[in-house]
Amino acid sequence: MKKIKVLALCAIVAGFTTSCEKKEVSNEIQPEAVTKQISKAHIQALHDAGVNDFGATYGTVTHPDGSSEEVIKSGDLSLVIENLAEQRLAEIESGSKQYRTNNLVSSSNRNIRIIGYTGSGYALTSKMRTGLQWAVNNYNALNNTLNFTLSFSASTNADMVVYNNGNSGAGGSAGFPSSGRPYKWVQINAGSNSLSNNAMEHLMGHEMGHCLGFRHTDYAKRRCDNSNEGSGGIGAIHIPGTPTANQWGQSGLDTDSIMISCFDGSEDGEFSSRDRTALNYLY
Repeated sequence: MKKIKVLALCAIVAGFTTSCEKKEVSNEIQPEAVTKQISKAHIQALHDAGVNDFGATYGTVTHPDGSSEEVIKSGDLSLVIENLAEQRLAEIESGSKQYRTNNLVSSSNRNIRIIGYTGSGYALTSKMRTGLQWAVNNYNALNNTLNFTLSFSASTNADMVVYNNGNSGAGGSAGFPSSGRPYKWVQINAGSNSLSNNAMEHLMGHEMGHCLGFRHTDYAKRRCDNSNEGSGGIGAIHIPGTPTANQWGQSGLDTDSIMISCFDGSEDGEFSSRDRTALNYLY
């Protein structure tokens, strides 16, 4: 197992994935071409979840088991439409206002079975399998209640299934937890196979983080374009021991966080010290 470096983050709850030079956000799902305008009710639901509705589109995602989900895609986040009501943010009063999603993984669902998919048409490459194994090792090395059991097969009978969606460009896609369970489907673009093993490890760990309910470290001011991913700057709970997103300027941004919105391919794939603080605090 690779040694975990001491780096840095603000942890956050909800879930996105994005990229800069490597464009984690592009081409990460397989939606049908849908141009229908997002309804006012769904725009409000996105705002309630702290998700930016700019550029959001409807789509359908088909997974290796043949199941499909109607989603709203915002950036690299796929929000299952029937689960939108669960995504509302809950306000917490503890001296100052903080925000967190209701959608974390419950204590009874933290022994997580994860499959690296090897079936025809969606099989992970050898490099993807290595990156997934390293990412799982990193999560299992944490001193918390999460425990991942990884296997590689053509089965989809697991809590989380990681598969190759065949799309070009480096990046991936995931979603929020629902009903106390981690989001099941992690899609990895075929174009990601050009990444180094360490960058692949970063990508896998990042998408898994979203499935556990984590949002981008720099959600309030993305280092790629300085945009705010959330609604009115809300959507993240400040975790004790980590800086708040609003405290970051570009010069102070924790670019080593596993949950940074943009990556350039030079990442080492390891958690920062504040990543670990955040994960251990929540789980």
